[in-house]
Amino acid sequence: MTRGQRLLTGIVVGLAAVLLAAFAVAWHPAIAPIEPPAATSFDRMEVKRGEGLALIGDCTACHTSNAAKPLAGGRPMATPFGTVFTTNITPDRETGIGTWSREAFVRAMRSGVAQNGEPLYPAFPYDHFTRANDQDLAAIYAWLMTRPPVSARPPANQLKEAFGWRPLLAVWTLRYLREGPRADDPKQSADWNRGRALVEGLAHCGGCHTPRDRFGAEDKARAYDGAMIAGWYAPPLNARSPAVRAWTADRLFTYLRTGLNPSHAAAAGPMGTVTRALARAPEQDVRAIAVYVASLMANAPAAKQDLPTLDNQQVADQAHPEAALLFAGACAGCHGAGAPMMQQGRPPLSWGTPLHEDGPHDAVRIIMAGLASPVGPSGPAMPAFADYFTDRQLADLATYLRARYTDKPPWPDIAQAIGAARLERAPPPAKEASK
Repeated sequence: MTRGQRLLTGIVVGLAAVLLAAFAVAWHPAIAPIEPPAATSFDRMEVKRGEGLALIGDCTACHTSNAAKPLAGGRPMATPFGTVFTTNITPDRETGIGTWSREAFVRAMRSGVAQNGEPLYPAFPYDHFTRANDQDLAAIYAWLMTRPPVSARPPANQLKEAFGWRPLLAVWTLRYLREGPRADDPKQSADWNRGRALVEGLAHCGGCHTPRDRFGAEDKARAYDGAMIAGWYAPPLNARSPAVRAWTADRLFTYLRTGLNPSHAAAAGPMGTVTRALARAPEQDVRAIAVYVASLMANAPAAKQDLPTLDNQQVADQAHPEAALLFAGACAGCHGAGAPMMQQGRPPLSWGTPLHEDGPHDAVRIIMAGLASPVGPSGPAMPAFADYFTDRQLADLATYLRARYTDKPPWPDIAQAIGAARLERAPPPAKEASK
């Protein structure tokens, strides 16, 4: 056997060994189905606790595609490998999890394995949920099994080429999944430890705020460095935070509970949905999350001292006269210095993180899509301007806002961000009728 043949043989044997190890680690038998337990068999206090934890995990948002059928699944989750449709997690015995035992549910949350032994796609963030403790998982199970059963089968996943072959997930699991909760840090407070457990676990904050590698896993070396999610930019939650006001635990708590903090801005995009869920979650758990996340940002520039409030109106007006007129007509009624909203203590635009980010995606999408009220019907809201402004006007306005309210250089890719947002808003092309 030549040297080249020996090398090739070694590579083949090595790959085979890796695959065998992956299958050995990831293979799980089916867990026997049970009769759907009666809702009255669960302790009411445990069910209530499970409801609060499900709000922290925002389960309903991901597992609901039709508001009339909550938790019945079917929502498309776009990934670089294709589209995964969320599952029905109501206690329906045929299409949901009605015949799942608590053991089967905990295994799915900890190991990413369904009742029948089939591996689950990591679009379901079991790599985070594995950090939840036994008591929290039992409470969520109790809450889910007391929901109204809904008969609904989600569409088949639409994945590229070989990615639809589930045994490949064995390799992913071997490489990335580290099962089980983390031990508490005795040097930290009870709130900090609970907050870390929730942030890394049920809240799965890294799912949006951590960049991913080419295999779709979070890049732990860049934890909370900021990442794109559904066309929005989830900003860093660490020392790289671009915020110009310090994110203290108290400020974060207010933001997470209401979607707005007077020292920052309103929650937008996917974060708006998160804050609406956290507004109804257990107060102590949300406070613990705030304590932990604030500690992650303790070394951010603004954490040491709030940065100055900027308003370079004269310079920006002279450089962008048309955009200045747009702002005066469409924006100043709310965001101008003497506007009623500003007199009520709303944060000035210069305090909002979107204008200080490296890219224009969030600022552009807020202008185009507006903002739903983060604290209910009486809270502040912003209309959408996508149908009223041309692409050029949108780009000019974003450029103007960046120049007026920050000391950062102009964004180079505003047109691209606008085009991407327009493409997402466009209806799908009509299918040609079959003949």
